[in-house]
Amino acid sequence: MNVTLIHPPVYINKNGLTALRPSLPLGLAYIAAVLRNDKHRITVIDALGAAPEQMIPDGDIWRLGLTPEEIIARLPADTEAIGITSMWSYSWPIVRELIHKLKAARPGVPIVCGGEHFTAVPELSMEQAPIDFLVLGEGEETAVALFRALELKLDHSVIPGIAYRAADGSLQKNPRRDRIKNVDELPWPAWEYFDVEAYSSNRLVSGIYYGKTVPILATRGCPYQCTYCSSPNMWTTRWYARTPEDVIDEIESYHRKYGATNFPFQDLTAILKREWVVEFCEEVEKRGLKITWQLPAGTRSEIIDEEVARLLVRSGCRSLNFAPESGSERTRKHMKKMLTDEKLFRAVHASVKAGLNVGAFFVLAYPTDEKEDLEATVRLAAKLGKAGISDVSAGFFFPLPNTEITRQLEKEGKIKYDDAFLKLPIYVHNAFLSDDRKFNEHFTAKELTAWKYRVVRAFYTRSLLLRPWRMARILWNALRGKETSKMESFLQETLRKLRLRKRPTEAKARPVASVEPRVPVGKA
Repeated sequence: MNVTLIHPPVYINKNGLTALRPSLPLGLAYIAAVLRNDKHRITVIDALGAAPEQMIPDGDIWRLGLTPEEIIARLPADTEAIGITSMWSYSWPIVRELIHKLKAARPGVPIVCGGEHFTAVPELSMEQAPIDFLVLGEGEETAVALFRALELKLDHSVIPGIAYRAADGSLQKNPRRDRIKNVDELPWPAWEYFDVEAYSSNRLVSGIYYGKTVPILATRGCPYQCTYCSSPNMWTTRWYARTPEDVIDEIESYHRKYGATNFPFQDLTAILKREWVVEFCEEVEKRGLKITWQLPAGTRSEIIDEEVARLLVRSGCRSLNFAPESGSERTRKHMKKMLTDEKLFRAVHASVKAGLNVGAFFVLAYPTDEKEDLEATVRLAAKLGKAGISDVSAGFFFPLPNTEITRQLEKEGKIKYDDAFLKLPIYVHNAFLSDDRKFNEHFTAKELTAWKYRVVRAFYTRSLLLRPWRMARILWNALRGKETSKMESFLQETLRKLRLRKRPTEAKARPVASVEPRVPVGKA
């Protein structure tokens, strides 16, 4: 079957004070790999990889990547099915527009959508766009079954893990498919369909840019149940890890094939079992791999002691982030964060001593936050700055669709599922919080904005005053275009946005990636 997979354009906040950047779409690359191995003919249209410098104004934000019209123009004439991914709900207005235009251009071609957004809000998605099928949750096995059923015109109503339109137009949701337990059996992401160089050369990478970059997923899921997190709905609370050998084999293959040297782990909870981390680090050392790797998404702190931290550095780990979210035990309890200051600082001291670049994530304006909770966050930020970590990120709280805290706010009548709500994450790192984007009744937006800068100031005054050489390094690296910390990544991303906004840009005339059906040798 001729299947076209689409990675849509995304929103970029020109005013966001953040180093966050879109990156290669791991989920879609995994889907491309399993469909390729099932002998479908695959075409990928990657709106970001094809036009990484095309920024188009859209109100107070920008669209990055190909336009819907440019995507449709690249659609092969013989396409028999279209697959679209959307991880973040904030991109839904763009994706929805794209789906409508695709259906108008190719009315007889079924559109299949998957990813965290569609899993979180399947009803809303199918009500607002002419989608034929949704793949819910972990997608590989479900995608193989669904696209095979479409090719052979089999009964899709018995396939677990999908939602679809019944004959009368109503939404039908089948029971979710069981999680994949033996994740080593999955093929590696099919990066041959993507322009890896376009992402890396434009620094569209997660975490810090240490050089040619390919993302890695070593584990799936998370056993914790934080109230603000989409993982329990998307992945359930089961955590499955690949063997360290399989992960390192994958890394070695990208080093050979693409010259990649930097590997951000995009796991929800990569560091969970001490024996796994130790085995991974020792195997990297044993093979003599000269790579850097990092944990940009935030990780647990429980197993990181001085021995583990030294192993991380020796194996090439350069950066990791912890996510205390709040300095208040009361707020963390409400979040179900399952973190204590004692465990956090044991990991922080060990990581700093070993020479790791360490960052911390804070969330301000959580719905239950009161003055004493925010004061505790300021104190924790100051302690972390004194302890020697390099970076802090303080963003405003936003509720993700279909999470525990969002369902509670919905019951209280504080949430309406409109575009303004779905786009909230775009504005989380704005310089100022606005009243229409806050969910805390104890403070005004102006007061919460002031608290954010108190947290940032408390951290950086300790971090930089106690280590003045860091400011010199940040400025020197900024001049050289080098990144060794999130602050430096933020400066580079800010310069990139300014450069792109000053001149009109056109999408690269990059050919669409397509290959004949084949079963590859090994996994790569």
